[in-house]
Amino acid sequence: MGRTKNLAIVGVTGVVGEEMLKCLERRDFPVGELRVMASHRSAGKTVRFRGETLTIEQATEDSFRGLDIVLMAVEKEQSLCFSPAAAHAGAVVVDNSSAFRMDENVPLVVPEVNPQAVHDRPKGIIANPNCSTIIMNVPVWPLHRANPVRRAVVSTYQAASGAGRAAMEELETTTRAWARGEPVEPKVLPYSLVMNLFCHNSSIGANGYNTEEMKMVNETRKIFGTDDVYVTATCVRVPTLRAHCEAINLEFTRPMHEDGVVRLLAQAPGVRILDDRDRNRSPQPVDATGQDDVLVGRIRQDISRPDGRGVELFVAGDQLLKGAALNAVQIAELLL
Repeated sequence: MGRTKNLAIVGVTGVVGEEMLKCLERRDFPVGELRVMASHRSAGKTVRFRGETLTIEQATEDSFRGLDIVLMAVEKEQSLCFSPAAAHAGAVVVDNSSAFRMDENVPLVVPEVNPQAVHDRPKGIIANPNCSTIIMNVPVWPLHRANPVRRAVVSTYQAASGAGRAAMEELETTTRAWARGEPVEPKVLPYSLVMNLFCHNSSIGANGYNTEEMKMVNETRKIFGTDDVYVTATCVRVPTLRAHCEAINLEFTRPMHEDGVVRLLAQAPGVRILDDRDRNRSPQPVDATGQDDVLVGRIRQDISRPDGRGVELFVAGDQLLKGAALNAVQIAELLL
């Protein structure tokens, strides 16, 4: 590949596809030709990129000739169709869906963690991890590299954006209805998110864990390259628009003092510390929204572990940026 790349975004009208377009422009990605694609419902509409108007094409299996990189921002079923077709046409696919994440022939990449993995892609596809997995792994990896994490207990507080544009719009409209004293009738999400929270809206398996929770378990092991990291998660949908928060309890192989955690995170790429005990100020969704970095605070020793091997963190990350679009564009940058 030369320096300038011919790219396509498939699913450009979705919230993640829109953010991919913005990231390419904001990060000055060396785009030769950019083609924007979506379903037949959006074909013929236009989007703006670097002062130019681009017309949206309908994505088909024959849409990918002459492309170097394809950013896939569609659902799993569509990706299973389009991603192999794009790879067969000679493009490297960066897929944001769950379709190929656990495929042993597809690397699962967080650029701050395992950038070298992009070069081993026998199927021509690179998978973008789940948003909650990315937001956890960016700050946990530099700690794990210094002192291997044996166990992580995670509770997530996940925004409506993780369920797409329709869920975000539903949260806004139902909040207005609630404020007017009108009935709240959710149609996109299974329950009302106004003044409420509920178990993440993914299916629950035989072991009692939902799909989102098992993604965090299995994807973390693949990204870290070890089965010796034990993760248990409880994932919850909360009434925020687009930034996920996570409470993370870590058990290390050796004692790990909070001062060492702060030093490591202060130097870690993609991490910004926001931790003011005097003001009780730590990461909030409003802080993370629109930010590339994962914010980390509430850094403290786990007082239930007298052996000093436990540390607590609270993190916040923009689900649409680092949790999805930005991570995909960073992967594309590794291909330059």
